[in-house]
Amino acid sequence: MGQVRDSAGLVRDSAGPVRDSDDLIELLFFAYRDFVGDPDRILAEYGFGRAHHRVLHFVDRYPGLTIAELLDILRITKQSLNRVLKDLIDQGYVEQRTGTSDRRQRLLFCTPTGRSLTADLTRVQVRRVARAIEGPGGDPGSGDREARIASAQGFLMAMIEPGDRPAVRRLMARRAGVRA
Repeated sequence: MGQVRDSAGLVRDSAGPVRDSDDLIELLFFAYRDFVGDPDRILAEYGFGRAHHRVLHFVDRYPGLTIAELLDILRITKQSLNRVLKDLIDQGYVEQRTGTSDRRQRLLFCTPTGRSLTADLTRVQVRRVARAIEGPGGDPGSGDREARIASAQGFLMAMIEPGDRPAVRRLMARRAGVRA
């Protein structure tokens, strides 16, 4: 069986679909490694890890998020969240406020320090994503940039369990409503 390199430099053979799937899975592993690796280096300076990053990310993007909502988003145990949240609160990156309609609720907000750290973490990830969207030798002025973004968003949404997609869309719409 012959092998050829495609336009992305990946080796293909007559096994086609199996090889393509293997390549995609492997590329996802490498892409994830590098996507989280950039912020990992920044977080290490603070003694934080990926769990801290995930909490900061969602608390920053959804100010007033409840503990229950955050647990649902992250799909972690309350015990795991409490440890990470305690670090972030004790060090002044996140604050808790009592709910206005339900005093038992704890609403989460990033402090200015937390927003600053989150912005630094996001900046390195945005840079990586923007570079990928532009593609190798991509022309930033090219009109198909929006199509590439829509394609990437569609692919990532399709990777999410079908039953979870409506909740993800609602959450993202909530953030879009805050930005508007």
